[in-house]
Amino acid sequence: MRESYSKSYGRYGLPAPEMNESVLQKRAEIQGLATAILLPSVGLFTASAEHRMDPVGPLTGIVGVGLFQRTVLTLQRAGIRQLIVLAGSEEDQLKQALANGPRVTIPVRWMPIREFPLDDSRTWEFLAAEVRGFALVASVNAVFSRALVEQLRRDVRDGEAIVVAQAGTRRIGESPADGLRLKMNADRLTSFAPAHFDDSAPSAADFAVLPASLMGAVVHTPDEDVRLPIRRWLERAAVDGRVRVVTTEERRGAWYQEVRVPSDVPLAEKKLFNSLKGEAEGFVDRYFNRKLSRWFTRIFLAAGFSPNAVTIVATFIGCISAAGFAMGTYAAGVAAALLFQLAAVIDCCDGEVARLTFTESPFGAWLDIAMDNIVHMAIFAGIAAGLYMTQVGQPGSWRTLAFGAVAVLGNGLSFLLVERAQKVKAANRWRTPEHAAWAEFMLKNVASRDFSVSLVLFAVFGMLDWFLLFAACGALIFAGVMVWVVRPSAVTAVTS
Repeated sequence: MRESYSKSYGRYGLPAPEMNESVLQKRAEIQGLATAILLPSVGLFTASAEHRMDPVGPLTGIVGVGLFQRTVLTLQRAGIRQLIVLAGSEEDQLKQALANGPRVTIPVRWMPIREFPLDDSRTWEFLAAEVRGFALVASVNAVFSRALVEQLRRDVRDGEAIVVAQAGTRRIGESPADGLRLKMNADRLTSFAPAHFDDSAPSAADFAVLPASLMGAVVHTPDEDVRLPIRRWLERAAVDGRVRVVTTEERRGAWYQEVRVPSDVPLAEKKLFNSLKGEAEGFVDRYFNRKLSRWFTRIFLAAGFSPNAVTIVATFIGCISAAGFAMGTYAAGVAAALLFQLAAVIDCCDGEVARLTFTESPFGAWLDIAMDNIVHMAIFAGIAAGLYMTQVGQPGSWRTLAFGAVAVLGNGLSFLLVERAQKVKAANRWRTPEHAAWAEFMLKNVASRDFSVSLVLFAVFGMLDWFLLFAACGALIFAGVMVWVVRPSAVTAVTS
């Protein structure tokens, strides 16, 4: 048996357990919590090591991305540096899903469970030897936030395991026999209980952090041949007070949503949409634009639009709005202002599509800011042209064109200065933390779309000339502050 098991490792390009130490000494050690072990075919606390027959599976799409693929990409974004996948018969499909989606840059090792049985202690002995420090062991029957994994990575302590807990509510479609409840003393696990134990008790998520020393422990029980060892390891460690419970907190962004039955899919999608927000959220964005943008984001996702394509759509609508202002009539001005508000709503969607589909990119971020500035300059120019048409021949009509020119030039100069500040930020070249804080404040405010609502009000009350004056003054003030922010004395010199 030992000989055939070692051959199985060699067949899949993996060292046999006896070779682990020599192999590991030749590569850089991965310390802390940097390894994840995924179980697409089973749950962590399932009563059997047989394939799980849930109504939804690892390929079930959540906002256009399968559960397995979303799990891998979220772990990658959260700082996990290597993945080990113990896959069942769906292995080829899972590999194809990863190949067809956003790039996975961390190494993924595949271990078929037909060759590496999950209820065989040698499988876990091998995995323990592969892990340096801790391993996040998880099923893929959930969506979760990057912040949750980052919290777990910060919270690891030598010799201690962590179990993630959910609020004590029973999901729709869950039978009383499903799942496990947690008995706790403060933040320590004392024991597991069946789901019908107490509906108010927190339930265990298929998400646990195990120290390598715990994974290598062999626990012999009468039913060892039909149960995964994870629960037994945790029960044994709980006796010594070495299992902490981390409760998910949606308010802090560390959330977790199981997806086991079809009714869980809309709940998971709602969690994802509720988690969306940009780095700079103004009042209008938070309480108005984001509420509407989610509907458009669903349409763009269904249509297969890329984030950059959505940016172009918002730009196109913004330019039509500018043309409407240039017509110079009251009705055209109100319609143009409403159209610009629509562009502001859709401008939220490119970031939402990018975050939901893991397609963020430096170019996409630059394109978003560049197109925003083009639209803003077109709006200022359109308002100035429209107002001038209604004032031709009147004394002082030139002021309208002057205000428009100042607003356009101030906006363009601000864009160049913001580009400069972002490059300094990326190179971490601010001279002091105070300089960095000022730059961060200005960079967040440059992305605010709150003025779109004020433009609607100015248009409705026929006061676009006042809006243009404020825009010109605001552009000059912002550019002036940015000049001060990126002044030479605030930036360290580049040393070769």
